[in-house]
Amino acid sequence: MRYLLMLYADEKAGLAIPPDAMAGFMSQMYAYREALAKAGAFIETAPLMPTTEACVVKVVDGGISVQDGPYAETREQLGGYYIIEAPDMDAARKWAARCPAATWGSIEVRQIRELPPR
Repeated sequence: MRYLLMLYADEKAGLAIPPDAMAGFMSQMYAYREALAKAGAFIETAPLMPTTEACVVKVVDGGISVQDGPYAETREQLGGYYIIEAPDMDAARKWAARCPAATWGSIEVRQIRELPPR
């Protein structure tokens, strides 16, 4: 089964981290990715651009509505994700707990629903 690990953290706090400290955090994230790959659990990962570069698109009464910037004021923002392979939710939670990002933010774990073939 595939699981999506969504990494949430405070963007403003992240921007305040000195470059040498950030390099250390990134080394931890690379090691985590390698551990996933070695276990055969790694599928994909990517960081996201900041919410200031995001937009929200809606169709309202047949017209397109675009809102620039973050949609909601929240303490933590979605900053990246992993897609992993795990036998069950318990195993996916254990992988999420091993992610270094869980020490400075939170990780939402959701099973990816498999669609029937077309």
